Parts: sequence; structure tokens; C-alpha cells
Amino acid sequence: MRTFVLFAEEGSIQKVAERLPLTQPAVTRQIQRLEQLLGFELLDRRQKPSALAPLGVEALARCRKVLAAYDEFTQMASQRDPEGMLRVGVAHGIAGSALVPIIRDLRQRFPNVMLRLTTGWSQPLSEQLGRGHLDAAVLLSAEVVADRLSILGQEHLSIITASADAAGKASGSIAEAGWILSPEPCEARRLLASAMVRRGQALHVAAEVQDSGLQLALVREGLGLSLLPRRVLERAAIPGIAAIQEADDLGLVLDVQMQRSPHLRSLDPVVDVLAQAIGAWLG
Repeated sequence: MRTFVLFAEEGSIQKVAERLPLTQPAVTRQIQRLEQLLGFELLDRRQKPSALAPLGVEALARCRKVLAAYDEFTQMASQRDPEGMLRVGVAHGIAGSALVPIIRDLRQRFPNVMLRLTTGWSQPLSEQLGRGHLDAAVLLSAEVVADRLSILGQEHLSIITASADAAGKASGSIAEAGWILSPEPCEARRLLASAMVRRGQALHVAAEVQDSGLQLALVREGLGLSLLPRRVLERAAIPGIAAIQEADDLGLVLDVQMQRSPHLRSLDPVVDVLAQAIGAWLG
């Protein structure tokens, strides 16, 4: 069943063989043996490469439930400390130096666990988790669309401008302003664009900038508006930067979500602790 689930995630016998690890013929035999046990074909081999047959789609959902239940059951008898590699994706906007004490405490509590951290945009990270390339992911999203998901907190976004321009910003001024924003698929940018559409206003992007430090520098020079987590502004003043109250009217709020694989097994408590720590950090 695990081999079949991995094939559904990877879509390649070769990639499944590398992950298990097994030989490619052994992977094929395992899927064939499962088909023999069930009495129907899981794969439509008329397609190249093979894809899930209609009954295979239903079998996949059931196999995932069985494996999750089995993993949960085996953890009851396991008293050993968590060990192994934990692959965690962290969304841009959450990833930063503020995570250092969280990761330090996690390493002290679970010394036999090696962390592999991947940063990126939320949507690609969620897709990597779905393909089995990550074990857990801390994401920013305005939607709840995944199983095995928990909300750790909320990220309220502020609209920022150069300090000298902050006073006297007229209502609706953001409609004419240029924006310094992260490139797609940034969730904060998508949220802003949707809010502007609801107001019947266009989003004028002056520059796409990945680096947050460069974004602030361009805003400080008066070249456009940008977005910044409110918690950043509340915890420390940023020279030359001020918030515009109009952000409150737009409802720019993202959920900070923890998505996790159903196959964590002994690493599940590590993800629990990580989720609690991030939730406490977000306040």
C-alpha cells in the first residue's frame, strides 16, 4: 500500500524506487501483488505513463486512511525518541531570523532529529508536501483547502509608505499609487489584488522585488507602497517607514497554517512542538 501511495504521489516507478529504496521491478511487483489481492487493476496501463484507474482513485483514498491508522497505532507502542530527517517548508514572510530561537529549542528537545528547511511561496510548498517531498509546511493562505491542516495564527498585513508621506494620505489614494510587491505566487499580493478588485480598483505594480530589504529601501525612497506584517511594525520601529490606516478597510489578513503529511510516524510530536512554538510567536 505504501508503494502504491508513493507511486500516486510521484507518478514514476523510478522515483518510487529511489525513495523506498527498491529496484524498479520490485516496485512494479508490489503494485501488481496489491492488485491481485484486491482483485482489480489500480493502474490504467494503456496510458503512457500509467495513470490511476477509476477504482485506483478510490483505492488510493482508502490506502491513505489505512496507512494513517496503522502509523497511529504503531506509535502507541513506540517509546523511543523521535529521530531521522524532518523536511519542513516555511513560507516567505514567516521564514526569517525570528525562527532561530524556535529552531534552536527544537534541536535541543529532539537532538536525534535533523531539520531540512525549505523556504518558498505557499502554493508550491503545499504542492511539494502533496507529492511527498516535504513532511510538513508552514504556509500563508486566505483559504482552508487541505486535509491535516491546523491554523497557528493570523498574519495581519499593513500598507507601508515612506514616513514623510504617511500623513495626509487621502482615502482612495492607494488606487493611484504604485506598488513594490513580491512576485507571484505571493499570497499577500494575491490577497491585496482581490481586495482591490472588490473595491473596483486596479493594482498598479511599479516593481516586483523578492528581497524584503530592497522592498523597504524602495518604499523609503518614495517609489511606491508595499505590504508588511503588522507584527513587524508593532515590535520595532523601522526608520523611514510608516503604516497607512487604510489597510484596515481592506481586510488584509492571512491564516498561518501548518500542513503535515499523514506518514510522519515518530516525527509527529516534533511537528506538534514546532506548531505550538510558531503559534506562540505569532501571539
